[in-house]
Parts: sequence; structure tokens; C-alpha cells
Amino acid sequence: MQNSPEISVIIPTLNEEKLIVKTLAQFTPQVKQKYNIEIIISDGGSSDGTLSLLNDTVDKIVHAIPGEKQNIPQGRNAGAKAASGRFLYFLNADTMFEDINSFFENTCSAFSESSIYAITCRFHVFPEDVRISDKMFHGFYNNYVRMLNMAGMGMGRGECQMVRSDIFRKVNGYNELLAAGEDYDLYRRIKKLGTGRIKFLSKVLVYESPRRYRKFGYLKVLGDWTKNSFSVFFKNKSISEVWEQVR
Repeated sequence: MQNSPEISVIIPTLNEEKLIVKTLAQFTPQVKQKYNIEIIISDGGSSDGTLSLLNDTVDKIVHAIPGEKQNIPQGRNAGAKAASGRFLYFLNADTMFEDINSFFENTCSAFSESSIYAITCRFHVFPEDVRISDKMFHGFYNNYVRMLNMAGMGMGRGECQMVRSDIFRKVNGYNELLAAGEDYDLYRRIKKLGTGRIKFLSKVLVYESPRRYRKFGYLKVLGDWTKNSFSVFFKNKSISEVWEQVR
């Protein structure tokens, strides 16, 4: 890796021993060198084996203050403070790429346009776990996110958000008072700058674990997302006081 990384990949973790090894394995030395990537783990106080499973793939580890609870926006902000890259890629610990080289080729190409401030893409559940309900929901929601961005409303799911570091700092990062909806809120504030665009990359596909959908069902998950989004939009606060872990 070069001395000054181009991309800082920030992964917040909290008891992610089931998935963190698989997630990190995607970032081979060749991939990291080719795209000049640093990997930052921002741990919220894991009590399982997450930290013991980290390897040389990880360049920096940021720890939560002992004894203090840390929510997702706090974890992401803490990772961003330690980041050196020009571009910040926030991934959840269960994020997998359809094709990691294609992912970075397309996102780097998009960021070559100075008018692009942030990027979002399509999401689906792990291919080995997919059900008809997954196809229906993600087909609908991916188009919903695409249309919102076409309409000039900033939107991007927190599983994978990509932002220019100077823009991220200009809007003061994630709102740490939001237990939910912080991902939508960040892109909404970036769009309010009015001088740049948020780009939806339809050719880029990212996978996530279906664990939350399996536990709560799509109706509840969508309801929670919608209620929190409206509350953030109109009141600048989330309905949910805590975003429950699903491991």
C-alpha cells in the first residue's frame, strides 16, 4: 500500500464473529494495493471473538470508550476520524460484493467526476439465502432509492455508503443522536449542499445478510425504516431509541 491511501474502508463492528472473517477475506493484498485501500475496524465494544479474528488485512482498529455504549453513527464517525483516504467507504460487517474489482472500478470511475459527492448502489441478500420475498422486496426498494436520487432527494442505505472525505467533514459526518435513519440523514444533508450529486450505480451490486429480515419480517423492517425516515425528515430525530442487534 502507498503511504497515503486513496480509499478508507470503514467497518463498524459489534459482536460480528460469524461474518467478519468472510467480509475481510474479500480484501486481498492485490485488491488493497490495486485500489490503494486502508481497512479500518471501528469496534463498539465486542464481547465475542470479533477482535481476535482480525488479521493483517486490517490497518487500523478504533475502540469504543470502555463502559460506554456506542451506536452505529458513533462507530462510523470514529472510524472516519482515523481515516486518511480521499474517499470514505462505509461498509457493514456483513457486506459482500458481487465482484469486488467491478465494485471499485465503477465507484472510482464515478468519483473521477468532481461533481459526484457520494455514491449508492443496488443491494440484495446473500445469493445462497435468497427467497422470492427477498427478490420482491429488494427489486422494489432498489428502484425506490434510484428514483429518490433521480428526483433530487439524497438517499443511500447504510450497508454501503461512499462519500468524499472533504464532503463528509463539511456536513459533520453522521448525526450521532440518531439511533436509526442516520444513513438517510447523511445523504439528505449532502444533497442540501446543492453543489454536487449523489450517484446511484445500477451496475454495482452489494450483498447483505438476511438476518434482520428473517427475524422481524419485511413488513416490520420496512415500517421501521419508513417511520424513522419521516421522523428524521420532519423532526430531525429518529423514532427508534435503539437499533436492535441481530447476530
